[in-house]
Amino acid sequence: MKDLNYQLMKLCKANRDGSFSTQATRRRILDRIANQLHELGYKHMQAKSLKPKHVEVLVSLWKDQDLSVGTLKNLLSGLRWWARHVGKPDIIPKNNDAFGIGKRSQVAEESKAWELKEAQWEKISDPYVRLSLHLQAAFGLRREEAIKFRPNYAIKDDHIKLKASWTKGGRARTVPIRTDEQRRVLADVRKLARGGALIPPNKNFIKQRNHYDRQVRNARIKNPHGLRHAYAQRRYEELTGWKAPLAGGPASKSLTNDQRARDKGAREMISRELGHGRESVSATYLGR
Repeated sequence: MKDLNYQLMKLCKANRDGSFSTQATRRRILDRIANQLHELGYKHMQAKSLKPKHVEVLVSLWKDQDLSVGTLKNLLSGLRWWARHVGKPDIIPKNNDAFGIGKRSQVAEESKAWELKEAQWEKISDPYVRLSLHLQAAFGLRREEAIKFRPNYAIKDDHIKLKASWTKGGRARTVPIRTDEQRRVLADVRKLARGGALIPPNKNFIKQRNHYDRQVRNARIKNPHGLRHAYAQRRYEELTGWKAPLAGGPASKSLTNDQRARDKGAREMISRELGHGRESVSATYLGR
């Protein structure tokens, strides 16, 4: 057992707040957080060394993993418990709005889709980061998938294939290659990465992900995940012939029976391409 996992387990045993179920859930959450911090490069961290930078990098990771609002709130609750019991309650904002985490609803009320502006592209100096962002925009990939992308494995004749170890929840999937722009992106990726991933030879995944985050912040890109939302909305219009509700299209309740069947099929396909197991998740990207 890693040091941090062990120390957090001891902290839980010494502070048995709540019911047995609550305590068990808290132990699982803190064990998960300790593992994630280890994977993020904080390999020798102590329970009492929790700092705002650790909170920031964890929240960034969780948002990138596309977790539900409920899951995000549970993770933050566990993090606040930890901070409180090591005498650092003030390092985490009390209101989840500070992290951009709202109410528990899978139906988005406003679009999070956006495209990178030319001025932002110019501030991304690392070619590996630039192509990771291009992959996110062209295929709706998550950050980790775009960094770990290995062209020799992934690029097929008419689709890309994502390995389970690259994806959230270990769900391998395929995404169709449909446009000339996608093919140009893949050609550039193949040329730069050669036989490897979109990670420079002198870095590992963690170091490149941290570098990616710095480049994105310097370019004043608040949420690269918006590229994934934009992909979903473009794909919806392509499959249905009309814009998604969040992009100014008609609400689902106003569709005819034939249109509703097309809407349902498009949402199911987009959910699969984005790596989700449920069609209902599409409402986060498309609205209802």
